[in-house]
Amino acid sequence: MSAEISPKDRFITVYGRNPVHEVLLDANLGVDKVVIAEGARGGSIRQIEQAARRRGVPVQRASAERVKKLAGNGRQDQGVFADVLAPRMRPLDLALDAGPLAVVLVLDGITTPANVGMIIRSATAAGLDGIVVPRRGVASLDPLVVKASAGVAFRAPILKCATATEAVGLLREHGFHVVGLDAAGEADLFTARLPRRVAFVLGSETAGLGEQVRTLVDEWVSIPMASGVESLNVAAAAAVVCFELVRRARVGSGTGLD
Repeated sequence: MSAEISPKDRFITVYGRNPVHEVLLDANLGVDKVVIAEGARGGSIRQIEQAARRRGVPVQRASAERVKKLAGNGRQDQGVFADVLAPRMRPLDLALDAGPLAVVLVLDGITTPANVGMIIRSATAAGLDGIVVPRRGVASLDPLVVKASAGVAFRAPILKCATATEAVGLLREHGFHVVGLDAAGEADLFTARLPRRVAFVLGSETAGLGEQVRTLVDEWVSIPMASGVESLNVAAAAAVVCFELVRRARVGSGTGLD
């Protein structure tokens, strides 16, 4: 476990010429630095350099290979990336130690960036305390996720850890009731009695939750379906969960949000 917040847990890396230019034009976003590959040239690079200069953002030059490595996407980085401050993003272990957290989502095996982005947007809009986005097994926080979140990812309460299994284990150690969302769940999401500290774990649409995570789930709940519909897209299901928690908070039934 990390004793302090590392740079990777403070910034979302945005790569590609248009995305980097866009974040530099947004005065509401804090940009730590821009890194441009030594061979990158053209009008779009000049626009990036000019926008960075106006903002007072440091611009560094590095080898193309280093840019590919640091950006994390050698096929789409286009020779440039920026580290954008995400002030509410932090490691899960530090967030639990700082407390208090009450209601969180944990993502497991969700690899489609659009789904991750939409889940982040819904959970932030609903006021959840955190969205656990593991470094492994889940789509990375890249421009596709940011776009799907409509930019909300930069200010979302994202909690980082290595894997979903590690996250669920930590949450259980801190007294969280772990709920798995599954079409075959015995309890009904809208009537289940839930404690105040609850972590909902969401898995991929095809495989569901990973085997290790499944063994740590305390209770399985389902979203009632009509007309023979078996399941919802995971982002849609997440939105239902998030705003059911908002409803409970407002009417005072079961767990809710602070």
